[in-house]
Amino acid sequence: MAIIVCPKCAKKHKVNLDTVKENAPLGKKIAARCKSCGHKFPVQLDQFINQEKEKSYEPKTSTRKICVTLSKGGVGKTTTSVNLCAGLALAGHKVLLVDTDTQGQSSYILGKKPRAGLTELLTKELAPEECIVRARKNLWLLSGGKSLAGVKRIIDRKSFGAEWTLSEAMKELDHRYDFIIIDTAPGWDQLIVNVLFYSTEVLVPVALEVMPLQGLAEFMKSLGSIQKYRKEIKLKYIVPTFMDTRIKGPETIYSQLKKLYPEYMCNPIRYSESLSEAPSYGKSIFEFAPGCTASADYKDLVRKVTLDESALL
Repeated sequence: MAIIVCPKCAKKHKVNLDTVKENAPLGKKIAARCKSCGHKFPVQLDQFINQEKEKSYEPKTSTRKICVTLSKGGVGKTTTSVNLCAGLALAGHKVLLVDTDTQGQSSYILGKKPRAGLTELLTKELAPEECIVRARKNLWLLSGGKSLAGVKRIIDRKSFGAEWTLSEAMKELDHRYDFIIIDTAPGWDQLIVNVLFYSTEVLVPVALEVMPLQGLAEFMKSLGSIQKYRKEIKLKYIVPTFMDTRIKGPETIYSQLKKLYPEYMCNPIRYSESLSEAPSYGKSIFEFAPGCTASADYKDLVRKVTLDESALL
């Protein structure tokens, strides 16, 4: 929304910019008529577009930086990252999703094909604004992709301060959003270390199977080694995924997790076919199947993260 002030009577009018942009090309003046006094006057559309951009990037005083990670693959990291971001955005928060995976699946799930992303930001080929794509209302995307493989090699070659490469590149973006959520790839490499040196909170999705449970124990050791050098980073959330109530195995593992890590446990994300179908349509679970169990579970996760029990009710 933009505010247009009548130069004759000073009456303020709210205008939907999306509607105006559909009918008026950039760089052209449009005619506006005051509903109060009837005065007709020209308006430059560009100035309101710029105002909207400035408003989008106004500094935030307490941006929360949460990385979604686990060395084991197939546990729902990208699904959780995207749907958590989508839920936070629906709840009214400004959110940036950073994809550090060479597969770049976050873009696919959100139905976007960015021309640039995290690679161009890290190599300083483009300005931050040119690397970021607006994916939804309140939600922006800094995409990953195959080109990140080359960036990993560049980071590996650094003889000093390699672990701060991402933090340095993100400086200009740090305070523009309420939440910065970082999706990570499976495994353990220099880029994951960079993510942990940049983030302040860790969210770990754990598929309710034996192998991911072992992967969690290994990750806890790796996180401990990072915390020796950076005490700001803390494990905050463990999110059980693929909870299938039709069989006993997942519930047994869920009970084990609650005993091992009671202070970090979130309610599980129940198995839903909609979660695997939604990416094919370029939609979040809230857009594709808002009434399904997974949608309700991710809403619950949003309330847990924001500490707002009324969010998305």
